[in-house]
Amino acid sequence: MPNYFLDNRDIKFHFENLHIKEIVDIAENNYEDSKLYNYAPINYEDAMENYRKVLEVIGDLAGNHMADRAADVDLEGAHLIDGKVQYAKGTQENLKELSQADLMGLILPHKYGGLNFPFSIYVMAIEIVARADASLMNIFGLQDIADSIKKFGTEEQREKYLPKFCSGEHTGAMALTEPDAGSDLQAVKLHAYQNAEGKWFLKGCKRFITNGNGDVLLVLARSEAGTKDGRGLSMFVCYGDKTVKVRRIENKLGIHGSPTCELQFNDTPAELVGQRKYGLIKYVLDLMFRARMGVSAQALGISQAAYEEALKYAREREQFGKAIIDIPVVANMLIDMRVMLESNRSLFYAAAKSVDVKEKLEEQIEKFKQEGKPAGELTAKLKHASKIANLLTPFAKYVLTEGANKVTYDAIQIHGGTGYMKEFKVERLARDARITNIYEGTSQLQIVASYGGVVNDVLGSEFDKYEKKEYKGGLNKLADILKEIRVIFKDCLKYVMDKKDANFQDVAAKDLVELYSYLVIGYLLLEESEKEQTKVFVANRYVLNSLANARRNAENIKSEIFSDLIHAEKIL
Repeated sequence: MPNYFLDNRDIKFHFENLHIKEIVDIAENNYEDSKLYNYAPINYEDAMENYRKVLEVIGDLAGNHMADRAADVDLEGAHLIDGKVQYAKGTQENLKELSQADLMGLILPHKYGGLNFPFSIYVMAIEIVARADASLMNIFGLQDIADSIKKFGTEEQREKYLPKFCSGEHTGAMALTEPDAGSDLQAVKLHAYQNAEGKWFLKGCKRFITNGNGDVLLVLARSEAGTKDGRGLSMFVCYGDKTVKVRRIENKLGIHGSPTCELQFNDTPAELVGQRKYGLIKYVLDLMFRARMGVSAQALGISQAAYEEALKYAREREQFGKAIIDIPVVANMLIDMRVMLESNRSLFYAAAKSVDVKEKLEEQIEKFKQEGKPAGELTAKLKHASKIANLLTPFAKYVLTEGANKVTYDAIQIHGGTGYMKEFKVERLARDARITNIYEGTSQLQIVASYGGVVNDVLGSEFDKYEKKEYKGGLNKLADILKEIRVIFKDCLKYVMDKKDANFQDVAAKDLVELYSYLVIGYLLLEESEKEQTKVFVANRYVLNSLANARRNAENIKSEIFSDLIHAEKIL
């Protein structure tokens, strides 16, 4: 019977090489929690063993239950019946099993009934679930709603909302987007007002809300009358009660098991989360930070599923007297898919760990402040960790979601005409993949988000260390190629900056970001190849391809092939 954790050699490699002792030590309060909760780990080794066991349980549920239901979930979809959203039968069964296994509060503290897992382990679980059913991830992966309440809410709010998230009684949603406020959340108009007693209420519309039927909603609303920008927005939490009307469920290309709703708030009672005016500039940014990583994990899970289907089909399908996997052009496609899948996973778990480091430093600093201890050294560490996380998270979202679309596209191609038919899983996977590079920030916005870190060469000191290192065997040759790519990057960066033309710099952003990504992923793969021989092939293929791509990126920049985009409005 398939287990989507145990049968994935690469994900197990990353689990074994996370090396998150410092993160777990902080999360578990140096294991003092084990004195209060009998299920809390007593040391780091115990914690890792616990994480492994839980991932095995999730892998079993995903491989032997969720995956089998996914086709029917896609066919049935979610329905709006008498104003209420009803999940597909398979989705209901999946959520019931996850709740019974106590898996709906993975990242929430022991105090509220959660498992208190680090972010890195949580997104590993999301990847596994998404491989089985990408639409289920959009419900399971919304535990971040509860995490935001934990971070920014009052203790009273935590005690009110978090236990029911952990038990699976409640699911959540983040209600941010409006008809006229998609990526530009500063344009949010939904009105938050207070009555004479100071209680808050919400009035207005939200659109494209993933799992908008959730029991608990985090809502971005305009609390400051007369404002028109982000400084007038606050974050609120409310129940999805009878004052919240689901006006429709969107008829989507894919992810059918996840209801995407249009909501009408009709004087809905709500509670302020955190401080007024910080809704967008602090709380939503934190929420989106994690949401982008969740979608990256979803894209990775879809990619894994598509690769497995393509590989299986290529081994079984015979043409011209042999299996098509023995046809070199087909084998080459599968190899490229595998290299993309594993290189993307390397970037993803590096990004996930950077989020863990950032968030645990924030927790430690807050604790020091409450205890009256100096936190200067930790604050300096946090500043550096934040720069890395702020770069790697949009990097991951861009690279992994674009990669998922490529892998699923190629999976259909390997299937030939049968892959275009709904009877085959790859048709669904391709539809599901298409949204990943759109929602929670399009690929184009991820380039914009990455650009500052790239221009400032945030990882420059890390690259310097790698360049001085002697790698074993043939890896030194690959290290030399990465040095060459870095020279290309620096030369292109200087060329772009010397232009002192903001419009041209915007046009060149995509090529500069991609150049930097080759270095990030290339060095990650070199480091992994020192530990695992099977990674050498992946590193070799990735780095050699990256050099060719880097030269193309440089040609794009220096030939100014896209410079006419500066005057696109006149041309178009």
